[in-house]
Amino acid sequence: MTHADQVHADAPRIGHSDEPFIPASRPPLSWKTTTELHSWTQAAADITVTRDGRTATARVDGPQSVLVDWPFEPLQPLETVLVRVRVHGKDGSVSAWSASSEATAGFLAPDQWRAHFIGSGSDEPHLLRTTFDVARPVRRALLHSTAFGAYDLLVNGAPADDAELKPGWSSYQWRVDLDVADVTELLRPGRNALGITVTGGWYTERFGFRDAAARFYEGPPAAAAQLTLEYEDGSVDTVITDERWRWTRAPVVSASLYQGETYDARLAAPGWSGPSFDDSRWSPVRRPGVPEATPTPRSAPPVRVTEHRSVERVLTSPSGRTILDFGQNLVGRVRIQVTGEAGHTVTLRHAEVLEHGELGTRPLRNAAATDRYIMSGDGEEVWEPKWTFHGFRYVEVDNWPGPFAPEHVTAAVLHTDMARTGDFTTSHPLLQRFHDNVVWGMRGNFLSIPTDCPQRDERLGWTGDMQIFAPAAAFLYDCDAFLRSWLEDVRLEQRVADGVVPMVVPAVIPQVPGLLEPVAAWGDAITVVPAVLWERFADHQTLRDCYASMAAWVDVVRDRAGGSLLWEEGLQFGDWLDPDAPPERPGDAKTDAGIVATAYFHRSALLTARTAALLGLEADARHYGDLAERIAEAFRGAYVTPHGRMMSDSPTAYALAIVFDLVRDDRRQALGDRLRDVVRAAGYRIATGFVGTPIICEALTRTGHATAASRLLTQTECPSWLYPVTMGATTVWERWDSMLEDGSINPGQMTSFNHYALGAVADWLHRDVAGLAPLEPAYRVIRIAPTLLDDLDDASVRHETPYGRAEAGWRRDGDEVSFHARVPPNTRAVVELPSGARHAVGSGTYTWVERHPRPSSQRGRLTLGSGLDTVIDDRAAYQAVLDAIRGIDERRAEAFRRTTRWWRGRELREPLDKAPLPVLAAVEQALADLPAHDR
Repeated sequence: MTHADQVHADAPRIGHSDEPFIPASRPPLSWKTTTELHSWTQAAADITVTRDGRTATARVDGPQSVLVDWPFEPLQPLETVLVRVRVHGKDGSVSAWSASSEATAGFLAPDQWRAHFIGSGSDEPHLLRTTFDVARPVRRALLHSTAFGAYDLLVNGAPADDAELKPGWSSYQWRVDLDVADVTELLRPGRNALGITVTGGWYTERFGFRDAAARFYEGPPAAAAQLTLEYEDGSVDTVITDERWRWTRAPVVSASLYQGETYDARLAAPGWSGPSFDDSRWSPVRRPGVPEATPTPRSAPPVRVTEHRSVERVLTSPSGRTILDFGQNLVGRVRIQVTGEAGHTVTLRHAEVLEHGELGTRPLRNAAATDRYIMSGDGEEVWEPKWTFHGFRYVEVDNWPGPFAPEHVTAAVLHTDMARTGDFTTSHPLLQRFHDNVVWGMRGNFLSIPTDCPQRDERLGWTGDMQIFAPAAAFLYDCDAFLRSWLEDVRLEQRVADGVVPMVVPAVIPQVPGLLEPVAAWGDAITVVPAVLWERFADHQTLRDCYASMAAWVDVVRDRAGGSLLWEEGLQFGDWLDPDAPPERPGDAKTDAGIVATAYFHRSALLTARTAALLGLEADARHYGDLAERIAEAFRGAYVTPHGRMMSDSPTAYALAIVFDLVRDDRRQALGDRLRDVVRAAGYRIATGFVGTPIICEALTRTGHATAASRLLTQTECPSWLYPVTMGATTVWERWDSMLEDGSINPGQMTSFNHYALGAVADWLHRDVAGLAPLEPAYRVIRIAPTLLDDLDDASVRHETPYGRAEAGWRRDGDEVSFHARVPPNTRAVVELPSGARHAVGSGTYTWVERHPRPSSQRGRLTLGSGLDTVIDDRAAYQAVLDAIRGIDERRAEAFRRTTRWWRGRELREPLDKAPLPVLAAVEQALADLPAHDR
């Protein structure tokens, strides 16, 4: 029995993304199988490749179907192939052949790239053009193009592709992406034209902070293009950028990623990129000096417009200005439709938030984030800036001609065009909005490189932010190709920094002290991110590519740590943005920086050892494994007391020791219990910064304190994950209190309303709360182990793994909880339910039901003599106390909320010892009025 109608093989993926042009000669192959057959496992697969009308077949034995090595002769430059697959199950089933996937080798032979970089010789935006003849029928026309700067290319007036801000940002000294497009359909017999718009983009931007901002890359922008014409008769012509091209100034008067774009429609030259345009008054191009970087075909998807959003509200500010609210903090730009007189200028100012009804621009620092359109006067005009992007929810419109209509403005959402792969759902509305905010934060900050924020004069590839967020990112989007590309720049920058991983990549702020000094949790991106790509995508090649860099980083830190193996010297950010740190000193954390640095030193050594073992480097595996053991021993000796206390009695210190496996089992529980106590003492409000926030809840649940994790997760007082949601946030903020409760912006000079780092806890929601995690790379074996939280009624996740759709989650129905799971074909799962029941299952859908009543308690009599821990653990009691104080003295209530430390063994009367008698009486009465039962 073949089961051909019951087993379906999807068209295979060629390479690491779904883009049609392949950057390598031996792209890996991946495919998914769809079937309702229970516990289906692949026994073998047949693969065919068709090239030049000839078909070859290869067979892969075993279950492997993710990033399978290319089993055929290498692709030749510009070769197009068709690949299909047929799978065989261990049960004897055989699928029909899949649909074919088509891909083209986008790379050129070393001697094929003959284009020159050309431009005007100035930094000003400019237009380039040339004409050429097509004398014979064309079989295929492939266009390769790139720039040091940002560019767009038109063929006979039509865009060559839909990518934006090409070629994107890379470490231009050594690497620039080469875009490839099939433009066959855009050509015509006879005379044709190519036109290129060139602006500075990242290449001419001024990087740095405040007055220290300066250009990093030298020279004016320049573009290069090569059109390969393959005729039906077998002959080939090429059209390249060279001295025969001509240039003129663009109607783009100015373009800056930070400052915005100004466009003068009066300077537009209709038809300038068409074949019949008269360019006799244009000037001959120049060949400016550019970095000696050979363009290589892009390996990650480009930036594209992925969504359009309408105006939700039109507001009038207290000063009388017109402000548009798009209802969502997004990254992109706006398009306007407008009619007016020639020379009339419409100004658009962008910001993420309003402050007391006006546009909140102070957090933008030196970024003007302002676009201007100067009208031509030729009827209705439609304009959308192309050479900038902004992080915004609100747009202030100035000097709109005539009555304003909101339907004449739309927002275009921009980011690297990755496929969405994961989601989390819950009926808890604030938590759901928080997770949505995490997704929007990733969308806005994954724009060519992983940035820290998309709105102010920064937008840099901070390595620490990416290291922290990588697991959540890999669940939410198919970001393997994106991060592989960025890691290539990390390695290049590290190579010239003698093994040090810069704080930002590309490393364009040399004026910042310590940029090329080793910094824990930031430089560790070179070990952590490749490990995540292995765990989530089975990307073995990235481990091979990064291994030398991983080892180099650990060796650098080893030298800095010295014989003690404690990394306690040099520049450190520590637990950056601890909520107790002053606004102007975000590195002043409760956790000793040496604890953070040494913990990460251990983690990187351990990841390097594991990578060496995977690569078969046994001596290296032993060396780095032994180093990791000795670091852990040094960590315990220096920072952990015999009774299970950390020398820094802070949540981050405990979480690092627990989650990074730095303590033995005999102390782990003691550390977990103390962590629960310090989390409680903070009133279940966040007390961690960048380093502790992603792992605090995991540390609690690992040590049996899910109730504390639940309180921490669902807290709405500031600081907490949900406080920004209560303040209307639609992305994750940089600071816990980026906006204060009175609606004013945090007074610090570093405040952003779109940072993904503090949203890294989403990985815990996916893996532990809903309970879906990989046990083997790419989810070949899945761990389904949900964690019930007292404050949630349900939690579910779905994830499009490299093998197919996986799901997990749970829902309460009274005292019963139903658990569900979906395991994709060719995988299996280990299921661990809260009752302790364990199941080993193959592919299929499953449901289990267990009895788990929510905890209920008999509330004893509460008084001023009750323990602080008893009061804070009782939500209703805590709220009753706070409301009682607030009803008499608002300021005293806020001080009580903010400063009380809820330690076990202390009485409620202690933080109220100087309170007036009416306050004490009100608190006593409020406690007496509580019902005997609370659930």
